[in-house]
Amino acid sequence: MIIEYINTALAQAHYELIDDEEPYYGEIPDLPGVFATGKTLEECRKNLMEVVDGWLIIRLRRGMSIPSIQGISIEEIQPIDTHVRA
Repeated sequence: MIIEYINTALAQAHYELIDDEEPYYGEIPDLPGVFATGKTLEECRKNLMEVVDGWLIIRLRRGMSIPSIQGISIEEIQPIDTHVRA
């Protein structure tokens, strides 16, 4: 589910060349604040994948909503009770 979400998000990415040490810039418009750069397009894509992964973890931990992308969604994950009951 999460891998499918990340792959779908990456398929929606927009890339451009910028005047920078890492000239490849990528962002996913449907995911606020998700962007990355790289020295090559492949590096930028890899960095963008890591940003999406971290973005998802933060939103899940904070109980924030995660927008669906092309019908793919991630529902809130309930914490597992790790306390042993006697």
